[in-house]
Amino acid sequence: MVSIFSSSQLLSSASSNNNIKKMRGKSVSAKVIFAFCLASFLAGSLFTTQTRPRHAESYAAHHLIPNIIPHNHLQDKLDAATNEHEHMRKLVESKSRDVMGEVMKTHEAIQALDKTISTLEMELAAARTSKISSTVDGLYPASSNHSTTPRKAFVVIGINTAFSSKKRRDSLRDTWMLRGDKLKKLEKNKGIVIRFVIGHSAMPGGVLDRAIDAEDAEHGDFFRLDHVEGYHELSTKTRLFFSRAVTIWDADFYVKVDDDVHVNLGMLVSTLAKHRSRPRIYIGCMKSGPVLSQKGLKYHEPEFLKFGEEGNKYFRHATGQIYAISKDLATYISINSAILHRYANEDVSLGSWLIGLEVQHVDERSMCCGTPPECKWKSDAGNLCVASFDWKCSGVCNSVEQMKQVHGACGEGDAAVWNVHL
Repeated sequence: MVSIFSSSQLLSSASSNNNIKKMRGKSVSAKVIFAFCLASFLAGSLFTTQTRPRHAESYAAHHLIPNIIPHNHLQDKLDAATNEHEHMRKLVESKSRDVMGEVMKTHEAIQALDKTISTLEMELAAARTSKISSTVDGLYPASSNHSTTPRKAFVVIGINTAFSSKKRRDSLRDTWMLRGDKLKKLEKNKGIVIRFVIGHSAMPGGVLDRAIDAEDAEHGDFFRLDHVEGYHELSTKTRLFFSRAVTIWDADFYVKVDDDVHVNLGMLVSTLAKHRSRPRIYIGCMKSGPVLSQKGLKYHEPEFLKFGEEGNKYFRHATGQIYAISKDLATYISINSAILHRYANEDVSLGSWLIGLEVQHVDERSMCCGTPPECKWKSDAGNLCVASFDWKCSGVCNSVEQMKQVHGACGEGDAAVWNVHL
């Protein structure tokens, strides 16, 4: 506006001068007038450019730029923001923990449900086949052990024994097994059932059977099977034990152990309890030994050709000194008892019955500790063993003489089993 206004004034002034010059009789060139106007326009533009920033600065200072915030006020805001961030972080972490806790609870609930469904399926199958299986020899012998309604328990421990092993049995009664009223109290209060498992002689009712009857009358700790005792019949005996036990006791686990193995009951129960919510559990010291084809050897396998070429190894299975299976697996054995193949070695037989199923194999090395000093070292370090024996003897060597020594060095203490919470 300034430059235009100035040009107008100049044009008006030039027009007046022209008139005056005309009046004086003098003429002015058009080029001169044009140059004069251009110079006036440039001068006005320069004037406008110099004055505009000052107006802009003044406007920004009053309208666009806020007042400077004091330093203390800024620090307070920064502290407040930091505290808010820390609060939000802790809140998120707390929520994360809550979420993870819920996830774990859900996972445990799913596992429990899976086990329940598996157990119900097995019980349904058992009910459907009860009439058939009751006709199979050895499943339901006439015995005081039999009950139409299974008794609730946590674990049934079957100690495999023979007619000639009375001293071994006494060595267990004097150490880890308990006897008399204590044994009954353990079963009633803790749901821990312990029995010596034995069949009958080739001459039922003979002197051997009468000796077992007398011993059972004294201690009340036998589980009798309709089975002819013999070393080469151990696979059949194992099958019958699980098949019979599951019909008498409704337990979470069933354990087989030899009568020359030292066991810490409290540690055994605690170890089993960790797997209580999982279905189809097979627990023991897993191994894969050689298949022995040579006759005359202690663990000779007559059916070695079934395992491939000579020199092959067995599939992984729990060593026979001690192992445990869950209820659904014991029920499975009971249902299918008549058609389960039995190999020469009973631990191999059990492994073969389970290898084709959806079974979780738990390799629990505390179930195969050595005798002192090994189990003593572990005990002193706070790592108590579930079971101890000597591999070279497939049990505690000279167990009648040595069981008390092993118990004294590696035992958990008499109160341990009573302090386990199930």
